[in-house]
Amino acid sequence: MATTKTLRYAQVACACVWCLFSAGIVFGFAALKPILISEGVYHELCDPKDGDGLLCTAQDLKLNFIFALSATVTNIMALPVGKILDMYGPRVSGIIGSGLLFLACGNFISAKHLASIWDPYLVGYTLLAIAGPFVFISCFQLANSFPQKSGTILALLTGSFDSSSALFLIYRLLYQNWYPNLHVSRFFTLYLIVPLFILACQLTIMPHSSYKTVNHIAKIAVEGLDENGRLIEGDTGSGIIPDEQERQSLIAIENEEDTLPDTSTRPQRRKSVLETYVEDKLQKKSGGIFGVLHGKSASEQIKSPWFYLMLLFALVAMLRINYFIATVRTQEEYLLNDAALALKLNSIFDMLLPLGGVVSIPFIGLLLDHTDTLSTLTILFTTSIAIGIFGLIPNSFTWNLIGIVLLVVYRPFYYTVVSDYSSKVFGFDTFGTVYGLLSCICGIFNMSQNLLDKWTHTTFDMNPFPINLMLVILTLFFSLTLTFYIRSQILRKPKNGRALPPNYQTI
Repeated sequence: MATTKTLRYAQVACACVWCLFSAGIVFGFAALKPILISEGVYHELCDPKDGDGLLCTAQDLKLNFIFALSATVTNIMALPVGKILDMYGPRVSGIIGSGLLFLACGNFISAKHLASIWDPYLVGYTLLAIAGPFVFISCFQLANSFPQKSGTILALLTGSFDSSSALFLIYRLLYQNWYPNLHVSRFFTLYLIVPLFILACQLTIMPHSSYKTVNHIAKIAVEGLDENGRLIEGDTGSGIIPDEQERQSLIAIENEEDTLPDTSTRPQRRKSVLETYVEDKLQKKSGGIFGVLHGKSASEQIKSPWFYLMLLFALVAMLRINYFIATVRTQEEYLLNDAALALKLNSIFDMLLPLGGVVSIPFIGLLLDHTDTLSTLTILFTTSIAIGIFGLIPNSFTWNLIGIVLLVVYRPFYYTVVSDYSSKVFGFDTFGTVYGLLSCICGIFNMSQNLLDKWTHTTFDMNPFPINLMLVILTLFFSLTLTFYIRSQILRKPKNGRALPPNYQTI
């Protein structure tokens, strides 16, 4: 037993290490971009009169397109990776991710030789983006390797994902200050250690089959109960039912029901007493939102305003986040009218982005635990609008810095709240499909950031104000629309809500 426990600790540790070095590194593009410019990537697109080392419009647009495509692909892959994980298990998913990282490295290492065949930088960075979800999502099932610590493990994995964008920041610091000969090809030669490490772990210590599916992990994270609505092994239930007498009474009823004839042949399983109790508490705690579409098919849920109104907000929110990551330097140069201050803000952003998730995760957890869903969404919407407004203020280093600090905290907050909303509104049976579809659609729409970037360079002569103002207005409109819809649905519900009876059954 001790060996098994040690092995599970090793599995979690290895997963955190490779997530730190591969899961979300594409979001460190702002730090990698200066190196690509210095290396002359796409400089052949510039007019010879521009001179060496100077960034031209065509080169800037092409470099930003790399990130736009990679951010799109990363989100699109959330849906197929979840399906592959459920069908073939985490080991196959991890090995696929490792193979994609190998191919990505090969493109960067052999860029000069491959340039005549295809665009090695575009292909290589896109492969990094595809690999990320394979190596990251396949780790979610480890949250149940220690069921009572599932929340901590999920936080560690998410923190590793958020921090992974720091890899290119470290590379840029090494390149600019100590090792100017550490060219892109040499860096990715060294980076081959990462896919080798992942492959070695998958073939040796990692589990072949999932401890739990993504849907089950979502249920554990929200309810504290396993997929059958029972207490997790070794859990006394004190975390979800504080009152000792009430807890013992419910557990006693639960144990009595275990002696009843098996009903597993029914179309849907009978809800446990604990599950009924917990879901009623969550329904009240969430302000009436929890369970609103539970039990409905995925197609019915997708057609509901609960889905498409959140989708509209998410489309703009994700677009704004990734558009800023790709264009932070050029936006700040125009707003501050000072290249040195813009570079300083860019450097601060590069450092804060990987720290944002790590620092904010505990506070996000506290907020979700102690605030109803509509209030949490209101905070999310308000923060999103505030960030947009700060990005409109010219000639102010302080206000732009505040906007950047808010953005790096807002990014993990946004992803966590949308995931939490999806699990509470749509339920756990369809969570993977509905949330995966939402991420996938957002990813496809994210390609429009390339069009926004082109308009900024050409139509608006590098002025980011018109695009940012449009995004703020859309954010405000969709935020208010979703808020009013949720509020109207809550007001329509009976005010004298009560707990469902212990013998409640899902039909």
